[in-house]
Amino acid sequence: MTPIESFLAPLAKLGLRYPDIEGAVIWADGDQWQPQDDQTELLDAEEIAFYAEGLLQEGFGMIWQAMADTDAPKEPAHVVLMFWQGTAPPLPDPPAGWLVLSQGAWSAPQS
Repeated sequence: MTPIESFLAPLAKLGLRYPDIEGAVIWADGDQWQPQDDQTELLDAEEIAFYAEGLLQEGFGMIWQAMADTDAPKEPAHVVLMFWQGTAPPLPDPPAGWLVLSQGAWSAPQS
């Protein structure tokens, strides 16, 4: 496996284990994180790792987080994919009622 494939393997496994999980894309905008323009366009489980792979190959950095509702803290409800180029803003705290089950980070090449 390539380094990118190895990095994304946990996301691919997550999609296989939880086929109803969806992914949301967040973009760095200066020192802030901004949701993708069309928030209604969530990624299906099988699209999450594939979508991320293309952007990592293009030189983006990424942090992914599998999020769970605090009422069901052992089952991931969705995955957040945060992308940037250059330097990443500080990671946001999870929204109220959510916790991070697992995460991974891929550094963007410095320009």
